[in-house]
Amino acid sequence: MTEPQPTVAPPVAAGHTPVYRRKLFWVALLYFSEGLPLGVFFDLFPVYFRQQGVNLADIGLLSLLGLAWTVKFLWAPAVDWARHHRWWVAGANFGMAAVMGLFAGELGFGPWVWVAIGAFTMLSATNDIATDGYTIELLDQREYGMANGFRIGFYRVGMLTAGAVLVVSGWYGWTQAWLVAALAFALNGCAVLFAPKEPPRPGRPPASVAQEWTLLKQQPLWLLALALVIAGLVWPVLAPVAKAAGWQAVVAVSNTWWFKGLLPVGLMFAGAGLLVVAAKGPRAGEMRNGPVFGAWVELLARPGMLAVLLFILTFKLGDAAMGFMVKPFWVDSGFSNAQIGLVSVNVGLALSIAGGLVGGWYVDRAGIFKGLWVLGLWQALSNLMYAAVAAYVPRVLAGGAEPGAVALSYQFAVYAASALESFTGGLGTGAFLAFLMGITSKARATTEYAILSSIFAFSRAVAGWAGGIGAQELGYAWYFFVTFWLSFPAYALLPQVRRMLEHHEVR
Repeated sequence: MTEPQPTVAPPVAAGHTPVYRRKLFWVALLYFSEGLPLGVFFDLFPVYFRQQGVNLADIGLLSLLGLAWTVKFLWAPAVDWARHHRWWVAGANFGMAAVMGLFAGELGFGPWVWVAIGAFTMLSATNDIATDGYTIELLDQREYGMANGFRIGFYRVGMLTAGAVLVVSGWYGWTQAWLVAALAFALNGCAVLFAPKEPPRPGRPPASVAQEWTLLKQQPLWLLALALVIAGLVWPVLAPVAKAAGWQAVVAVSNTWWFKGLLPVGLMFAGAGLLVVAAKGPRAGEMRNGPVFGAWVELLARPGMLAVLLFILTFKLGDAAMGFMVKPFWVDSGFSNAQIGLVSVNVGLALSIAGGLVGGWYVDRAGIFKGLWVLGLWQALSNLMYAAVAAYVPRVLAGGAEPGAVALSYQFAVYAASALESFTGGLGTGAFLAFLMGITSKARATTEYAILSSIFAFSRAVAGWAGGIGAQELGYAWYFFVTFWLSFPAYALLPQVRRMLEHHEVR
Protein backbone atom coordinates (compact mmCIF):
# COMPACT_ATOMS: atom_id res chain seq x y z
CA MET A 1 0.00 0.00 0.00
CA THR A 2 1.39 3.37 -0.90
CA GLU A 3 -0.38 5.19 1.93
CA PRO A 4 0.51 4.18 5.53
CA GLN A 5 -2.52 3.93 7.76
CA PRO A 6 -1.93 4.60 11.48
CA THR A 7 -3.60 2.30 13.94
CA VAL A 8 -4.32 5.11 16.39
CA ALA A 9 -5.66 8.38 15.05
CA PRO A 10 -4.26 11.61 16.55
CA PRO A 11 -6.75 14.20 17.75
CA VAL A 12 -8.29 16.43 15.10
CA ALA A 13 -6.88 19.95 15.20
CA ALA A 14 -9.20 22.70 16.36
CA GLY A 15 -8.97 24.62 13.08
CA HIS A 16 -9.85 21.43 11.23
CA THR A 17 -13.10 20.83 13.11
CA PRO A 18 -15.60 22.82 10.98
CA VAL A 19 -14.46 21.15 7.75
CA TYR A 20 -14.42 17.79 9.50
CA ARG A 21 -17.99 18.25 10.70
CA ARG A 22 -19.13 19.07 7.17
CA LYS A 23 -17.43 15.91 5.96
CA LEU A 24 -19.21 13.88 8.64
CA PHE A 25 -22.56 15.24 7.43
CA TRP A 26 -21.92 13.92 3.92
CA VAL A 27 -20.51 10.64 5.26
CA ALA A 28 -23.77 10.23 7.20
CA LEU A 29 -25.93 10.99 4.16
CA LEU A 30 -23.95 8.79 1.79
CA TYR A 31 -23.97 5.78 4.09
CA PHE A 32 -27.67 6.22 4.81
CA SER A 33 -28.02 6.00 1.04
CA GLU A 34 -25.87 2.86 1.00
CA GLY A 35 -27.64 1.16 3.90
CA LEU A 36 -31.24 1.70 2.75
CA PRO A 37 -31.13 -0.70 -0.23
CA LEU A 38 -29.56 -3.41 1.93
CA GLY A 39 -32.38 -2.95 4.45
CA VAL A 40 -34.93 -3.27 1.65
CA PHE A 41 -33.24 -6.43 0.39
CA PHE A 42 -32.73 -8.16 3.72
CA ASP A 43 -35.72 -6.88 5.71
CA LEU A 44 -38.57 -5.97 3.36
CA PHE A 45 -38.25 -8.60 0.65
CA PRO A 46 -38.16 -11.63 3.04
CA VAL A 47 -41.20 -10.39 5.01
CA TYR A 48 -43.12 -9.42 1.86
CA PHE A 49 -42.57 -12.75 0.10
CA ARG A 50 -43.13 -14.82 3.24
CA GLN A 51 -46.51 -13.12 3.65
CA GLN A 52 -47.26 -13.98 0.03
CA GLY A 53 -46.79 -17.66 0.92
CA VAL A 54 -43.32 -18.13 -0.61
CA ASN A 55 -41.44 -20.97 1.12
CA LEU A 56 -38.19 -20.48 3.06
CA ALA A 57 -35.99 -22.21 0.48
CA ASP A 58 -37.17 -19.85 -2.27
CA ILE A 59 -36.70 -16.83 0.00
CA GLY A 60 -33.17 -18.01 0.71
CA LEU A 61 -32.66 -18.44 -3.03
CA LEU A 62 -33.47 -14.75 -3.52
CA SER A 63 -30.30 -13.90 -1.62
CA LEU A 64 -28.32 -15.17 -4.61
CA LEU A 65 -29.32 -11.99 -6.40
CA GLY A 66 -27.08 -10.30 -3.85
CA LEU A 67 -24.15 -11.70 -5.85
CA ALA A 68 -24.14 -8.30 -7.56
CA TRP A 69 -22.45 -7.02 -4.38
CA THR A 70 -19.91 -9.82 -4.80
CA VAL A 71 -18.89 -9.22 -8.41
CA LYS A 72 -19.02 -5.42 -8.29
CA PHE A 73 -15.24 -5.31 -8.67
CA LEU A 74 -15.83 -6.10 -12.36
CA TRP A 75 -17.25 -2.65 -13.09
CA ALA A 76 -15.58 -0.74 -10.23
CA PRO A 77 -12.65 0.24 -12.52
CA ALA A 78 -15.15 1.95 -14.85
CA VAL A 79 -16.43 4.06 -11.94
CA ASP A 80 -12.85 4.74 -10.84
CA TRP A 81 -11.86 5.79 -14.36
CA ALA A 82 -14.95 7.96 -15.03
CA ARG A 83 -14.81 9.66 -11.61
CA HIS A 84 -17.81 11.95 -10.84
CA HIS A 85 -18.74 9.65 -7.94
CA ARG A 86 -21.70 11.82 -6.91
CA TRP A 87 -23.35 11.34 -10.30
CA TRP A 88 -22.99 7.57 -10.04
CA VAL A 89 -24.57 7.64 -6.56
CA ALA A 90 -27.44 9.86 -7.68
CA GLY A 91 -28.14 7.79 -10.80
CA ALA A 92 -28.16 4.54 -8.81
CA ASN A 93 -30.64 5.99 -6.31
CA PHE A 94 -32.98 7.19 -9.07
CA GLY A 95 -32.84 3.71 -10.62
CA MET A 96 -33.69 2.02 -7.29
CA ALA A 97 -36.60 4.42 -6.88
CA ALA A 98 -37.92 3.19 -10.23
CA VAL A 99 -37.69 -0.45 -9.07
CA MET A 100 -39.68 0.39 -5.94
CA GLY A 101 -42.29 1.95 -8.22
CA LEU A 102 -42.52 -1.35 -10.10
CA PHE A 103 -43.12 -3.23 -6.84
CA ALA A 104 -45.91 -0.80 -6.02
CA GLY A 105 -47.60 -2.16 -9.14
CA GLU A 106 -47.66 -5.66 -7.53
CA LEU A 107 -45.30 -7.80 -9.61
CA GLY A 108 -46.18 -11.03 -7.79
CA PHE A 109 -43.48 -13.74 -7.68
CA GLY A 110 -42.97 -14.39 -11.38
CA PRO A 111 -39.88 -13.96 -13.60
CA TRP A 112 -40.16 -10.15 -13.60
CA VAL A 113 -39.60 -10.11 -9.85
CA TRP A 114 -36.21 -11.73 -10.33
CA VAL A 115 -35.31 -9.22 -13.05
CA ALA A 116 -36.44 -6.29 -10.89
CA ILE A 117 -34.54 -7.45 -7.79
CA GLY A 118 -31.47 -8.23 -9.92
CA ALA A 119 -31.53 -4.67 -11.31
CA PHE A 120 -32.02 -3.34 -7.78
CA THR A 121 -28.94 -5.15 -6.44
CA MET A 122 -26.83 -4.09 -9.45
CA LEU A 123 -27.76 -0.46 -8.85
CA SER A 124 -27.11 -0.81 -5.12
CA ALA A 125 -23.68 -2.34 -5.79
CA THR A 126 -22.81 0.56 -8.10
CA ASN A 127 -23.94 2.97 -5.38
CA ASP A 128 -21.60 1.16 -2.95
CA ILE A 129 -18.63 1.39 -5.32
CA ALA A 130 -18.98 5.14 -5.81
CA THR A 131 -19.78 5.88 -2.16
CA ASP A 132 -16.85 3.91 -0.73
CA GLY A 133 -14.32 5.36 -3.17
CA TYR A 134 -15.59 8.90 -2.65
CA THR A 135 -15.48 8.60 1.16
CA ILE A 136 -11.95 7.17 1.34
CA GLU A 137 -10.69 9.95 -0.93
CA LEU A 138 -12.60 12.64 1.00
CA LEU A 139 -11.34 11.72 4.48
CA ASP A 140 -7.91 12.23 6.02
CA GLN A 141 -6.26 9.35 7.87
CA ARG A 142 -6.84 11.01 11.25
CA GLU A 143 -10.58 11.19 10.54
CA TYR A 144 -11.12 7.44 10.00
CA GLY A 145 -12.09 6.50 13.56
CA MET A 146 -15.08 8.71 14.25
CA ALA A 147 -16.02 8.76 10.56
CA ASN A 148 -16.28 4.96 10.72
CA GLY A 149 -18.66 5.38 13.64
CA PHE A 150 -20.82 7.67 11.51
CA ARG A 151 -20.56 5.28 8.57
CA ILE A 152 -21.77 2.35 10.63
CA GLY A 153 -24.42 4.33 12.48
CA PHE A 154 -26.04 5.93 9.46
CA TYR A 155 -25.60 2.81 7.34
CA ARG A 156 -27.71 1.13 10.01
CA VAL A 157 -30.11 4.09 9.98
CA GLY A 158 -30.57 3.44 6.27
CA MET A 159 -31.16 -0.26 6.89
CA LEU A 160 -33.53 0.43 9.74
CA THR A 161 -35.46 2.98 7.71
CA ALA A 162 -36.62 -0.08 5.84
CA GLY A 163 -38.22 -1.02 9.16
CA ALA A 164 -40.21 2.21 9.04
CA VAL A 165 -41.36 1.27 5.54
CA LEU A 166 -42.38 -2.10 6.99
CA VAL A 167 -44.52 -0.27 9.55
CA VAL A 168 -46.16 1.66 6.71
CA SER A 169 -46.95 -1.66 4.99
CA GLY A 170 -48.73 -2.84 8.14
CA TRP A 171 -50.77 0.35 8.45
CA TYR A 172 -51.59 1.16 4.83
CA GLY A 173 -50.59 -1.85 2.70
CA TRP A 174 -47.61 -2.80 0.58
CA THR A 175 -48.40 -0.51 -2.38
CA GLN A 176 -48.10 2.59 -0.20
CA ALA A 177 -44.99 1.17 1.48
CA TRP A 178 -43.19 0.65 -1.83
CA LEU A 179 -44.09 4.20 -2.86
CA VAL A 180 -42.60 5.56 0.37
CA ALA A 181 -39.41 3.61 -0.36
CA ALA A 182 -39.34 5.04 -3.90
CA LEU A 183 -39.63 8.57 -2.50
CA ALA A 184 -36.76 7.94 -0.05
CA PHE A 185 -34.46 6.78 -2.86
CA ALA A 186 -35.41 9.74 -5.06
CA LEU A 187 -34.68 12.22 -2.25
CA ASN A 188 -31.30 10.56 -1.63
CA GLY A 189 -30.45 10.94 -5.30
CA CYS A 190 -31.29 14.64 -5.28
CA ALA A 191 -29.45 15.40 -2.03
CA VAL A 192 -26.14 13.75 -2.96
CA LEU A 193 -25.77 16.05 -5.97
CA PHE A 194 -24.96 18.85 -3.50
CA ALA A 195 -22.05 16.95 -1.87
CA PRO A 196 -18.52 18.44 -2.20
CA LYS A 197 -16.73 17.64 -5.41
CA GLU A 198 -14.31 14.75 -5.03
CA PRO A 199 -10.62 15.74 -4.70
CA PRO A 200 -8.21 15.26 -7.63
CA ARG A 201 -7.05 11.70 -8.17
CA PRO A 202 -4.00 10.92 -5.96
CA GLY A 203 -0.94 9.54 -7.72
CA ARG A 204 -0.49 8.91 -11.44
CA PRO A 205 -3.50 8.53 -13.73
CA PRO A 206 -4.08 4.93 -14.85
CA ALA A 207 -2.76 3.63 -18.13
CA SER A 208 -5.15 3.03 -21.00
CA VAL A 209 -7.24 -0.13 -21.35
CA ALA A 210 -5.55 -0.82 -24.70
CA GLN A 211 -2.10 -0.80 -23.08
CA GLU A 212 -3.29 -3.10 -20.32
CA TRP A 213 -4.92 -5.50 -22.79
CA THR A 214 -1.64 -5.75 -24.71
CA LEU A 215 0.11 -6.78 -21.50
CA LEU A 216 -2.67 -9.23 -20.62
CA LYS A 217 -2.32 -11.07 -23.92
CA GLN A 218 1.32 -11.60 -23.04
CA GLN A 219 0.37 -12.88 -19.55
CA PRO A 220 -2.81 -15.00 -20.02
CA LEU A 221 -2.50 -16.44 -16.52
CA TRP A 222 -4.35 -13.32 -15.29
CA LEU A 223 -7.38 -14.06 -17.45
CA LEU A 224 -7.50 -17.72 -16.42
CA ALA A 225 -7.21 -16.81 -12.74
CA LEU A 226 -9.97 -14.20 -12.90
CA ALA A 227 -12.22 -16.61 -14.83
CA LEU A 228 -11.84 -19.19 -12.04
CA VAL A 229 -12.63 -16.61 -9.34
CA ILE A 230 -15.75 -15.41 -11.15
CA ALA A 231 -16.87 -19.01 -11.78
CA GLY A 232 -16.61 -19.72 -8.04
CA LEU A 233 -18.49 -16.54 -7.15
CA VAL A 234 -21.45 -17.22 -9.44
CA TRP A 235 -21.50 -21.01 -8.97
CA PRO A 236 -24.52 -20.96 -6.57
CA VAL A 237 -26.62 -19.56 -9.43
CA LEU A 238 -26.02 -22.68 -11.53
CA ALA A 239 -28.44 -24.93 -9.62
CA PRO A 240 -31.57 -22.74 -10.02
CA VAL A 241 -30.63 -21.97 -13.63
CA ALA A 242 -30.25 -25.69 -14.36
CA LYS A 243 -33.61 -26.41 -12.76
CA ALA A 244 -35.33 -23.71 -14.82
CA ALA A 245 -33.60 -24.87 -18.01
CA GLY A 246 -34.35 -28.55 -17.43
CA TRP A 247 -30.72 -29.69 -17.24
CA GLN A 248 -31.46 -32.88 -15.36
CA ALA A 249 -27.85 -34.03 -15.07
CA VAL A 250 -26.94 -30.86 -13.19
CA VAL A 251 -30.14 -30.91 -11.10
CA ALA A 252 -29.37 -34.49 -10.02
CA VAL A 253 -26.10 -33.47 -8.35
CA SER A 254 -27.03 -29.91 -7.33
CA ASN A 255 -27.90 -30.91 -3.74
CA THR A 256 -24.68 -32.78 -3.03
CA TRP A 257 -22.19 -31.27 -0.62
CA TRP A 258 -19.35 -31.28 -3.12
CA PHE A 259 -21.43 -29.46 -5.76
CA LYS A 260 -22.74 -26.85 -3.32
CA GLY A 261 -19.60 -26.29 -1.30
CA LEU A 262 -16.42 -27.96 -2.53
CA LEU A 263 -16.56 -26.93 -6.20
CA PRO A 264 -17.30 -23.18 -5.79
CA VAL A 265 -14.84 -22.81 -2.91
CA GLY A 266 -12.24 -24.82 -4.84
CA LEU A 267 -12.69 -22.66 -7.95
CA MET A 268 -12.36 -19.48 -5.91
CA PHE A 269 -9.20 -20.60 -4.14
CA ALA A 270 -7.64 -21.98 -7.32
CA GLY A 271 -8.30 -18.64 -8.99
CA ALA A 272 -7.03 -16.69 -5.99
CA GLY A 273 -3.88 -18.79 -5.88
CA LEU A 274 -3.22 -18.17 -9.57
CA LEU A 275 -3.84 -14.44 -9.06
CA VAL A 276 -1.22 -14.39 -6.31
CA VAL A 277 1.25 -16.25 -8.57
CA ALA A 278 0.51 -13.85 -11.44
CA ALA A 279 0.84 -10.78 -9.18
CA LYS A 280 4.34 -11.90 -8.18
CA GLY A 281 5.41 -12.85 -11.70
CA PRO A 282 8.48 -11.28 -13.35
CA ARG A 283 6.37 -8.97 -15.57
CA ALA A 284 3.58 -8.19 -13.11
CA GLY A 285 5.09 -4.82 -12.28
CA GLU A 286 4.38 -3.67 -15.83
CA MET A 287 0.65 -3.97 -15.08
CA ARG A 288 0.74 -2.05 -11.81
CA ASN A 289 -0.62 1.11 -13.43
CA GLY A 290 -3.37 -0.64 -15.43
CA PRO A 291 -6.95 0.61 -14.92
CA VAL A 292 -8.39 -2.88 -14.22
CA PHE A 293 -5.66 -5.27 -13.11
CA GLY A 294 -3.37 -2.67 -11.58
CA ALA A 295 -5.35 -2.77 -8.32
CA TRP A 296 -5.17 -6.59 -8.30
CA VAL A 297 -1.39 -6.45 -8.71
CA GLU A 298 -1.10 -3.87 -5.94
CA LEU A 299 -3.20 -5.92 -3.53
CA LEU A 300 -2.09 -9.47 -4.22
CA ALA A 301 1.63 -8.80 -4.40
CA ARG A 302 1.64 -7.97 -0.70
CA PRO A 303 3.04 -10.65 1.65
CA GLY A 304 0.34 -12.77 3.29
CA MET A 305 -2.48 -11.31 1.22
CA LEU A 306 -4.15 -14.66 0.48
CA ALA A 307 -4.66 -15.31 4.21
CA VAL A 308 -5.98 -11.76 4.64
CA LEU A 309 -8.50 -12.30 1.84
CA LEU A 310 -9.67 -15.48 3.56
CA PHE A 311 -10.03 -13.51 6.79
CA ILE A 312 -12.23 -10.96 5.02
CA LEU A 313 -14.33 -13.82 3.67
CA THR A 314 -14.92 -15.38 7.09
CA PHE A 315 -14.83 -12.61 9.73
CA LYS A 316 -18.55 -11.82 9.49
CA LEU A 317 -19.64 -15.24 8.21
CA GLY A 318 -21.67 -16.10 11.32
CA ASP A 319 -23.42 -12.74 11.27
CA ALA A 320 -24.23 -13.09 7.54
CA ALA A 321 -25.46 -16.67 7.90
CA MET A 322 -28.04 -15.65 10.47
CA GLY A 323 -29.07 -12.30 8.99
CA PHE A 324 -31.35 -13.37 6.12
CA MET A 325 -33.40 -15.70 8.32
CA VAL A 326 -34.06 -13.31 11.23
CA LYS A 327 -37.09 -11.58 9.71
CA PRO A 328 -38.78 -14.84 8.58
CA PHE A 329 -38.29 -16.02 12.19
CA TRP A 330 -40.17 -12.94 13.43
CA VAL A 331 -42.96 -13.56 10.91
CA ASP A 332 -43.27 -17.25 11.83
CA SER A 333 -43.35 -16.30 15.52
CA GLY A 334 -46.50 -14.24 14.93
CA PHE A 335 -45.15 -10.69 14.94
CA SER A 336 -46.96 -8.12 12.81
CA ASN A 337 -45.28 -5.79 10.31
CA ALA A 338 -45.76 -2.87 12.68
CA GLN A 339 -44.13 -4.75 15.58
CA ILE A 340 -41.14 -5.79 13.47
CA GLY A 341 -40.64 -2.32 12.03
CA LEU A 342 -41.24 -0.30 15.20
CA VAL A 343 -38.82 -2.31 17.30
CA SER A 344 -36.13 -2.02 14.62
CA VAL A 345 -36.63 1.73 14.32
CA ASN A 346 -37.13 2.66 17.98
CA VAL A 347 -34.65 0.31 19.64
CA GLY A 348 -32.35 -0.93 16.91
CA LEU A 349 -31.65 2.52 15.49
CA ALA A 350 -30.26 4.02 18.70
CA LEU A 351 -28.29 0.89 19.59
CA SER A 352 -26.82 0.54 16.09
CA ILE A 353 -25.55 4.10 16.11
CA ALA A 354 -24.21 3.64 19.65
CA GLY A 355 -22.47 0.40 18.64
CA GLY A 356 -20.88 2.01 15.60
CA LEU A 357 -19.63 5.02 17.58
CA VAL A 358 -18.34 2.89 20.46
CA GLY A 359 -16.65 0.54 17.98
CA GLY A 360 -14.95 3.45 16.17
CA TRP A 361 -13.87 4.99 19.48
CA TYR A 362 -12.45 1.67 20.70
CA VAL A 363 -10.52 1.01 17.49
CA ASP A 364 -8.98 4.50 17.58
CA ARG A 365 -7.66 3.85 21.07
CA ALA A 366 -6.96 0.11 21.18
CA GLY A 367 -5.87 -0.33 17.55
CA ILE A 368 -7.38 -2.18 14.62
CA PHE A 369 -5.95 -5.59 15.51
CA LYS A 370 -7.26 -5.67 19.07
CA GLY A 371 -10.54 -4.19 17.88
CA LEU A 372 -11.00 -7.06 15.41
CA TRP A 373 -10.76 -9.89 17.90
CA VAL A 374 -12.38 -8.19 20.92
CA LEU A 375 -15.32 -6.65 19.05
CA GLY A 376 -15.63 -9.77 16.88
CA LEU A 377 -16.37 -11.79 20.02
CA TRP A 378 -19.12 -9.38 21.02
CA GLN A 379 -20.52 -9.58 17.49
CA ALA A 380 -20.91 -13.36 17.79
CA LEU A 381 -23.02 -13.08 20.95
CA SER A 382 -26.12 -11.97 19.06
CA ASN A 383 -26.24 -15.33 17.24
CA LEU A 384 -26.17 -17.21 20.51
CA MET A 385 -28.88 -14.96 21.93
CA TYR A 386 -31.12 -15.50 18.90
CA ALA A 387 -30.59 -19.27 19.18
CA ALA A 388 -31.78 -19.22 22.81
CA VAL A 389 -34.77 -17.02 21.94
CA ALA A 390 -35.74 -19.22 18.97
CA ALA A 391 -35.78 -22.23 21.30
CA TYR A 392 -37.98 -20.34 23.77
CA VAL A 393 -40.49 -18.61 21.46
CA PRO A 394 -42.97 -20.94 19.69
CA ARG A 395 -43.75 -20.78 15.97
CA VAL A 396 -47.40 -19.79 15.55
CA LEU A 397 -47.81 -18.86 11.87
CA ALA A 398 -48.53 -22.41 10.76
CA GLY A 399 -51.14 -22.73 13.48
CA GLY A 400 -53.21 -19.88 12.10
CA ALA A 401 -52.68 -17.38 14.93
CA GLU A 402 -53.36 -13.74 14.17
CA PRO A 403 -50.20 -11.69 13.44
CA GLY A 404 -49.33 -9.56 16.45
CA ALA A 405 -50.94 -11.90 19.01
CA VAL A 406 -47.65 -12.71 20.73
CA ALA A 407 -47.34 -13.06 24.50
CA LEU A 408 -45.47 -10.26 26.26
CA SER A 409 -42.78 -12.60 27.56
CA TYR A 410 -42.04 -13.76 24.01
CA GLN A 411 -42.06 -10.19 22.71
CA PHE A 412 -39.55 -9.15 25.37
CA ALA A 413 -37.23 -12.06 24.49
CA VAL A 414 -37.23 -11.31 20.75
CA TYR A 415 -36.83 -7.57 21.31
CA ALA A 416 -33.85 -8.21 23.60
CA ALA A 417 -32.20 -10.40 20.95
CA SER A 418 -32.79 -7.69 18.35
CA ALA A 419 -31.29 -5.01 20.61
CA LEU A 420 -28.17 -7.08 21.25
CA GLU A 421 -27.80 -7.81 17.52
CA SER A 422 -28.04 -4.12 16.64
CA PHE A 423 -25.44 -2.98 19.19
CA THR A 424 -22.89 -5.78 18.74
CA GLY A 425 -23.27 -5.69 14.96
CA GLY A 426 -22.17 -2.06 15.08
CA LEU A 427 -19.19 -2.98 17.28
CA GLY A 428 -17.87 -5.70 14.96
CA THR A 429 -18.44 -3.67 11.82
CA GLY A 430 -16.50 -0.74 13.30
CA ALA A 431 -13.33 -2.79 13.53
CA PHE A 432 -13.93 -4.51 10.19
CA LEU A 433 -14.38 -1.26 8.24
CA ALA A 434 -11.33 0.29 9.87
CA PHE A 435 -9.33 -2.74 8.76
CA LEU A 436 -10.57 -2.54 5.15
CA MET A 437 -9.90 1.21 4.98
CA GLY A 438 -6.49 0.73 6.58
CA ILE A 439 -5.25 -1.57 3.81
CA THR A 440 -6.76 0.45 0.93
CA SER A 441 -4.70 2.93 -1.07
CA LYS A 442 -6.21 6.34 -1.75
CA ALA A 443 -4.72 6.21 -5.25
CA ARG A 444 -6.96 3.23 -6.09
CA ALA A 445 -9.55 3.57 -3.38
CA THR A 446 -12.63 2.86 -5.53
CA THR A 447 -11.32 -0.32 -7.16
CA GLU A 448 -9.37 -1.74 -4.21
CA TYR A 449 -12.20 -1.24 -1.74
CA ALA A 450 -14.63 -2.79 -4.25
CA ILE A 451 -12.41 -5.88 -4.51
CA LEU A 452 -12.13 -6.27 -0.75
CA SER A 453 -15.82 -5.63 -0.05
CA SER A 454 -16.80 -7.99 -2.89
CA ILE A 455 -15.05 -10.80 -1.05
CA PHE A 456 -17.07 -10.00 2.05
CA ALA A 457 -20.28 -9.82 0.00
CA PHE A 458 -19.62 -13.33 -1.35
CA SER A 459 -19.87 -14.84 2.12
CA ARG A 460 -23.06 -12.86 2.78
CA ALA A 461 -24.75 -13.99 -0.45
CA VAL A 462 -23.85 -17.67 -0.15
CA ALA A 463 -24.60 -17.75 3.59
CA GLY A 464 -28.06 -16.30 2.91
CA TRP A 465 -28.73 -18.92 0.25
CA ALA A 466 -27.62 -21.75 2.54
CA GLY A 467 -29.51 -20.14 5.43
CA GLY A 468 -32.92 -20.82 3.87
CA ILE A 469 -32.08 -24.51 3.57
CA GLY A 470 -30.46 -24.66 7.01
CA ALA A 471 -33.35 -22.98 8.83
CA GLN A 472 -35.87 -25.15 7.00
CA GLU A 473 -34.06 -28.40 7.77
CA LEU A 474 -32.72 -27.70 11.28
CA GLY A 475 -35.30 -25.24 12.60
CA TYR A 476 -34.48 -21.71 13.65
CA ALA A 477 -32.99 -22.50 17.08
CA TRP A 478 -30.46 -25.10 15.97
CA TYR A 479 -29.59 -23.16 12.84
CA PHE A 480 -28.88 -19.95 14.80
CA PHE A 481 -26.75 -22.00 17.22
CA VAL A 482 -24.67 -23.36 14.31
CA THR A 483 -24.12 -19.84 12.94
CA PHE A 484 -22.63 -18.79 16.28
CA TRP A 485 -19.70 -21.17 15.71
CA LEU A 486 -19.17 -19.92 12.15
CA SER A 487 -17.85 -16.69 13.68
CA PHE A 488 -14.61 -18.28 14.91
CA PRO A 489 -12.61 -19.79 11.99
CA ALA A 490 -11.43 -16.26 11.12
CA TYR A 491 -9.57 -16.09 14.44
CA ALA A 492 -7.00 -18.61 13.19
CA LEU A 493 -5.96 -16.01 10.59
CA LEU A 494 -5.38 -13.14 13.02
CA PRO A 495 -1.56 -13.60 13.10
CA GLN A 496 -1.44 -12.94 9.33
CA VAL A 497 -3.77 -9.97 9.79
CA ARG A 498 -1.45 -8.52 12.43
CA ARG A 499 1.55 -8.87 10.10
CA MET A 500 -0.35 -7.11 7.33
CA LEU A 501 -1.26 -4.20 9.61
CA GLU A 502 2.31 -3.92 10.91
CA HIS A 503 3.59 -4.01 7.33
CA HIS A 504 1.48 -0.99 6.41
CA GLU A 505 2.47 0.95 9.51
CA VAL A 506 6.15 0.91 8.57
CA ARG A 507 5.81 1.63 4.83
